[in-house]
Amino acid sequence: MKNKWACLAIACLATLLLSLDLTVLHLALPRLVADLGATSTQLLWIGDMYGFALAGLLVTMGNLGDRIGRKRLLLIGAAAFGAASVVTAYAPSPELLIAARALLGVAGATIMPSTLSIVRNVFTEPGERTMAVGVWSGMSAAGFAVGPVVGGLLLDHFWWGSVFLINVPIMALVLIGGMAVLPESRNPHAGRLDLVSVVLSFAGIVTAIYAIKEVAHKGAGHADVVVAGIGGILLLALFVWRQTRLAEPLIDVRLFRRRAFSASIVTNLLAIFGMSAMMLMFAWYLQLVLGWSPLQAGLAQLPGGLSGAVGGVLAAKLIQPLGRNGVVALGLAMNAGSFFFYSTLGTELNYLTLLPAMIIGGVGVGFAFTVNNDNVLATAPSRRAGAAAAVSETAFELGGALGIAILGTVLTSAYRANLDLPAGVPAEAARESLAGAMYAAETLPPDQAGALVRAAHAAFLEGVHLTSYVTAGLLAVVAVLALVGLRGVPKVIPEEVLAGADR
Repeated sequence: MKNKWACLAIACLATLLLSLDLTVLHLALPRLVADLGATSTQLLWIGDMYGFALAGLLVTMGNLGDRIGRKRLLLIGAAAFGAASVVTAYAPSPELLIAARALLGVAGATIMPSTLSIVRNVFTEPGERTMAVGVWSGMSAAGFAVGPVVGGLLLDHFWWGSVFLINVPIMALVLIGGMAVLPESRNPHAGRLDLVSVVLSFAGIVTAIYAIKEVAHKGAGHADVVVAGIGGILLLALFVWRQTRLAEPLIDVRLFRRRAFSASIVTNLLAIFGMSAMMLMFAWYLQLVLGWSPLQAGLAQLPGGLSGAVGGVLAAKLIQPLGRNGVVALGLAMNAGSFFFYSTLGTELNYLTLLPAMIIGGVGVGFAFTVNNDNVLATAPSRRAGAAAAVSETAFELGGALGIAILGTVLTSAYRANLDLPAGVPAEAARESLAGAMYAAETLPPDQAGALVRAAHAAFLEGVHLTSYVTAGLLAVVAVLALVGLRGVPKVIPEEVLAGADR
């Protein structure tokens, strides 16, 4: 196909936007505290709601794309995402912003599996497919890098909502380019979408996430947490049971018998869980501890994300000498090393000492996610590409949402536990969050303000150190799991093998 690289460019542009949209939100969070009066709980919901809505609908939307056409679903999602971005930008309250983020998640759920499934169907030669997945993963990493810079430029001159309006022109390019070059593909033998499975998958995922989020916030002893946890498990168990009895299930559970598929899904979920805290942690650290502007903070994180794009491209070349398990394990180990370094961060920073750790970690991200994504796509038949891509993206989004909720709570809890307030300082606002302490300091006399700022910085750094140690340890364990779980997976997974396995 002459236009297959143009198709990849459109898929990458859509993916770039989705990752960019997540990173600009983290930079805008400090502004939301002042402009909308959002509490720390609301801030977590603003950050999590997009991922929760997206994760709950990815499986459904991936299957819908297999049925109505992946190109059609991508174009519908692009138009909806652009419209939802405008609503998000002008949300006047935290509650409405949370609702708008949910709408963005619904639209994003139509885009993510469509891009990967289009790549899977356009690139059928194994070497080209792995390279294309590497470029796709690299563009996703680039979005995480470029997002803070673009967001910083906007936040230095405009209000926080401006960071969402950049979605509109990008989605316009996806619509125009997609209509011009993307081929349509679908499963020609797909049956009707099972609505009971749709309800079970959405309700099960969202309920389970809610339960885990509330355990992190309130503990496991509350009745609503117990009910939600049991309900989520039962709903997901019913969903899996139903899939084994349908001729055309939303998820073909037989795919999980393929070790490359199941090990890659689990590894990606645990890896993104560990690394999701980094963006949130650095957004607060660089701006509120070091006092850098949003633009400076964005530029500081740029090398890490761009290194992820480089790692995505290099990953395909390392599969032959290291094996698929070796590349994934190496990438995760590199990330673990970076987080061990982040545990040494203080109130002053020599950026040149931080730069190597960010680059090493970024390249590692590219290694791990490129090979895992290729494993998932390569071990699923092309007619089920949308559903397989949706499973991969669901694990990614679920892990990211859980990571922000749980590790974000670890960070906040450590901050509150270590905050030693100076005498006479109002406790409520300062204990709410680091941003709350900075806001409270502006209303105090200079001597009290200085004491509060120093105490808040010290407490927050304790939280950063604890979160970094936890994340580094988790990534090290996942690296070992990847080395063992992906052992023996073929370095080249040709199309004819998949066709035979599917029969």
